[in-house]
Amino acid sequence: MGRPDPEEGQLPAPVKPPDGGWGWIVLFGCFVITGFSYAFPKAVSVYFKELMKDFHVGYSDTAWISSIMLAMLYGTGPVCSIMVNQFGCRPVMLIGGLLASAGMILASFTTNIIELYLTAGVLTGLGMALNFQPSLIMLGTYFDKRRPLANGLAAAGSPVFLSSLSPLGQVLLEKFGWRGGFLIMGGLLLNCCTCGAVMRPLDMGMKRKMGKAQDKYEAKEMLPIGGKSEEGISTTDGTKKAKKAKKKPKKGKKLLDFSIFSNRGFIIYTISKFILVLGLFVPPILLVNYAKDTGVPDTEAAFLLSIIGFIDIFARPACGMVAGLKWVRPHVAYLFSFSMLFNGLTDICSARASNYTGLVIFCVFFGISYGMVGALQFEVLMAIVGSQKFSSAIGLVLLIEAFAVLIGPPSAGRLVDALKNYEVIFYLAGSEVVLSALFLAVASYCCLNRGKKKEPPSENNPSAGGGSDTEEAESDVQEAEEHSSDNHQPAHSTENAMVAANEEANHVGEEQSGEGGGCPTGDGEVLARDGCNADQTVERDSF
Repeated sequence: MGRPDPEEGQLPAPVKPPDGGWGWIVLFGCFVITGFSYAFPKAVSVYFKELMKDFHVGYSDTAWISSIMLAMLYGTGPVCSIMVNQFGCRPVMLIGGLLASAGMILASFTTNIIELYLTAGVLTGLGMALNFQPSLIMLGTYFDKRRPLANGLAAAGSPVFLSSLSPLGQVLLEKFGWRGGFLIMGGLLLNCCTCGAVMRPLDMGMKRKMGKAQDKYEAKEMLPIGGKSEEGISTTDGTKKAKKAKKKPKKGKKLLDFSIFSNRGFIIYTISKFILVLGLFVPPILLVNYAKDTGVPDTEAAFLLSIIGFIDIFARPACGMVAGLKWVRPHVAYLFSFSMLFNGLTDICSARASNYTGLVIFCVFFGISYGMVGALQFEVLMAIVGSQKFSSAIGLVLLIEAFAVLIGPPSAGRLVDALKNYEVIFYLAGSEVVLSALFLAVASYCCLNRGKKKEPPSENNPSAGGGSDTEEAESDVQEAEEHSSDNHQPAHSTENAMVAANEEANHVGEEQSGEGGGCPTGDGEVLARDGCNADQTVERDSF
């Protein structure tokens, strides 16, 4: 059979994730963005003691700064999804970098804690959110087979930046005060704009190939092929315009896809993450102040975060490599559950640590478990919903997690103010993390495994980037194949007329020599070269 109309989808195959090339530059940009997004709210805790003295506030009041940053990072997820689907990743990230920097610069001029909430909390948090989510979407677009490793390497940005920003913040605090430190931190956040600039859309090359293929096909279509060619071409053009007009509404891209809530795996993952976030960020946020209250010098207390970051650097890529193994990747949700269980038990077992040695041991094990959680959380989400719906899924998940972020650390700060005891906080945080791990494992085993035996395998293609033009092209190809298979009727088919016309132009010699002889032909019809199937007949008058 001949080739169908190029507008029906039979253009070059959509670009697959290269798993390398420019993807490594995108990975580095995602590494930097992840580092700022996750490490910055924790590194700011170095300034809390000075802020408490200047503004005469308590632990819970200063803890709100980190909580608001994280809440903006999570709570604006749907807004980020809509902006990315509407404008693309690169413009959104450039705007986000400017907002993040402006927030910290303005925070250096604040005179009360409320102004700090609005500048360092809301504005900087919003800017980091507009960088974080698009960078993950671009990473999923450029990587498929190596995606677990890519996620692990990108997630390693958090500990690398935590281990460097925390001591840097302490040095800036001693030399320039908290105002000078905030000003310099604002300048560092301008690097997010550079990372946004390297996020080149993968589908640009595909569009160029599609355009070339269409031009080539139209040029071939214009070749003289017989006395009735003009009539056939004009009829085909009319058919193409009608089909194009009919397909236009289907190409509309959803700004936010709520159909993912029908996915049981997504529901289980979301509930588990909500419980997890209630306790996950509490220990690192309160760790520095806890160490200072136990008599640890300020410099050594800040170094505890560096220990967590140093261990985390190696834990995340290592966990990503393990998750990418063939026999592990289908069960990555259970590995994620184990990592959460490990983290929660670390909090519980270290609750009685009362000296610097005990805190160092806690930081080592917490760094390993925290790194495993960070490396797997988005890989599990991609595996559950597929890359096509990832841009909407991550936005909705982050929105739900924002409520947990607003509850967890501030509540822990209030308990510290009321009880003057950190032991209860570690027990509570660890219990929440353990509960999330058990819920994910049990619910996945009871609901999803049984459902897989009854339901057909998912059609989601994890290799395509979420919300990209590549996916639209793939869906158009499928629609075109279905449409063309429905229209292969014995006679009066304009599409088959064009097909036969092209074959006649290229193989006229073979047609005239009687190829396919021995097969009966109907009145006014000629059979295609491949055989005598009625689905392959066309009108002779079309020539």
